[in-house]
Amino acid sequence: MKPSDKTKGTKIEKMTEVMLANPVKRRSFLKGLGVVAAAAAAPLGAAKAISDKAEESSFWETFFQKHYKEMSAEDKLKVFARIERETKASHGVEVKVQDPQAIPGVKYAYALNLSRCNGSRRCVTACVRENNQSRHEPEIQYIKVIEMPRGTMDPENGNLYYQGESVPNEGKFYLPVQCNQCNNPPCTKVCPVEATWKESSDGLVVVDYDWCIGCRYCQAACPYEARHFNFAKPNITAEEINPNQSYLSNRLRPKGVMEKCTFCLHRTRNGKNPACHDACPTGARKFGNIMDPESEISKILKEKRVFVLKEELNTMPQFFYYFD
Repeated sequence: MKPSDKTKGTKIEKMTEVMLANPVKRRSFLKGLGVVAAAAAAPLGAAKAISDKAEESSFWETFFQKHYKEMSAEDKLKVFARIERETKASHGVEVKVQDPQAIPGVKYAYALNLSRCNGSRRCVTACVRENNQSRHEPEIQYIKVIEMPRGTMDPENGNLYYQGESVPNEGKFYLPVQCNQCNNPPCTKVCPVEATWKESSDGLVVVDYDWCIGCRYCQAACPYEARHFNFAKPNITAEEINPNQSYLSNRLRPKGVMEKCTFCLHRTRNGKNPACHDACPTGARKFGNIMDPESEISKILKEKRVFVLKEELNTMPQFFYYFD
């Protein structure tokens, strides 16, 4: 071994020892590990400069990106610009990634009138289109509608795969289920890298898709089966892409991360209703600000006999159901 090679080997060993001896944040550790690998490979001429390929540069830029909650306004603008470039390169579509902030004094809640829902699944279709969900292989849908026999509220007795051409069917009612935006969400508590959290302002549960490591702990913890994992690269054509996107909601997600409903954060924080709400043909869906005592949602919670799914788990859902 040449003296220079021996010196480099010693430096790498010391770097590794320091990293293992001092606990650091996940991304800091991975970044340091990348530096060690690069240092080891450089003498052998096995690695090229990352800047040689735009694709590799983009990958590492994402990999070492700061957590959303740690990024400055300038950092965020750079990240949004990178995502826009990537979408243009991969799909040939011009998109705009924004970061709408919570509206002061607003906390969102949903109520669904089960007497009116006709099981048409138009809410599902609208959600898929609005939120740039993978169409097939894998097929991802944030909303599932269960056909239920009258006389029971146990989803285990329902049929998720009913034929929707002739709905509503006699003797049945329909139970749409999606993220409940819980006040006490078990999903956020199990994330080992804090890639998902509940917003303290408007109560939405969100995911930093660039930070998610795809461990699926949150999926296992969610009692409503509201989290979805991308096992493969999302399948969506250029014509299907919604160009109006938000970093924490409907931007294109990569393979290997968790995703979920955010009550269409990119719409609701701009004063609109979720796409599923506007697509409902019977007016069964009610959405609004529960901090406003005069809002329709507040009046429903006061005047109707409402209930939530799996109340015994104390997740404190912000998605309510009622019958006329």
